[in-house]
Amino acid sequence: MGNERITELTQKIIAGYRIKREDDCSIFFDTELRVLQEGAHRLQKQFCGNHIDLCTIVNGRSGRCGENCKYCAQAACHKTGVDTYEFLPQEEIIAHARANQDAGANRFSIVTSGGALCGQEFERAIDVYREMRRTLSIDLCASHGLLIRSQFRRLREVGVTSYHHNIETSERYFPEICTTHTYADRIRTIKMAQSEGLCVCSGGIIGMGETWEDRLDMAFALQELGIESIPLNSLMAIPGTPLEHLAPISGDDILRTIAIFRFINPTANIRLGAGRKLLPENGATAFLAGASASITGNMLTTSGTTIAEDMELIKVLGLTNKNEDCSVSTGTCCAR
Repeated sequence: MGNERITELTQKIIAGYRIKREDDCSIFFDTELRVLQEGAHRLQKQFCGNHIDLCTIVNGRSGRCGENCKYCAQAACHKTGVDTYEFLPQEEIIAHARANQDAGANRFSIVTSGGALCGQEFERAIDVYREMRRTLSIDLCASHGLLIRSQFRRLREVGVTSYHHNIETSERYFPEICTTHTYADRIRTIKMAQSEGLCVCSGGIIGMGETWEDRLDMAFALQELGIESIPLNSLMAIPGTPLEHLAPISGDDILRTIAIFRFINPTANIRLGAGRKLLPENGATAFLAGASASITGNMLTTSGTTIAEDMELIKVLGLTNKNEDCSVSTGTCCAR
């Protein structure tokens, strides 16, 4: 019975139907994981083809953050021993970007700690983006916190195409994770970036003590915001943070979450983030069951998978990250 219901739902979504908050979502939990993944894979093939989008990041400024997000090693109120430094020199950031471009990555982002990048450090970021756009072909993304409208406009003017700003979890659970800013602050920032012409990459972290209902709420919130790139991170609990005691989420729960997000956001790039190593075969099964993108290389404060390893993995799976090989136009895999 579960097989038939998933097959029917998958066909409806391909035909244009979209699941909404008010719909009965029990099918996602009553259905065997394997069956749910098969439906998610069909949707992935329909809307993203064989394309896997690979993005990379550099930790452009580290530590001493005044926010109190419980999962984060960079919050000044947590004693994690994380490296701390001011905004990196331009030549160092560009060297990272060029190396990632040459290794085959699709996108590169500077990520900075703190509530918002401002003042001279923001000006230095603008100079770096301008020079990267002049000298490199890799797509440019940015992640600098709770910016204001004029800053988004300037990022767009110097060649940044995407802005990363996670909602992290559900609106209900957000105050359990952070109290120095609000869920509404994050939503306002996302909408402002979108209004200035930037594609927004937004997702969150699972395994922080939230419920399945919270995960559904996050998926629907991202759908309602029109988010086209959704990174799903699995908590890698860092010693010295308030969540250090939490056990890792199971691989099956991660895979079910990925599949659910594909059903609710069928045309988006569902992007593997931190915690990939909790998955079977380092995420290979996920790339065939709903995930159409990944952050590759090292993460901010945890180790990741190298670009070369990911390039080989997607080749073995019969997938590609080359934009010219992506023939599907109904989804977002070719969005630039």
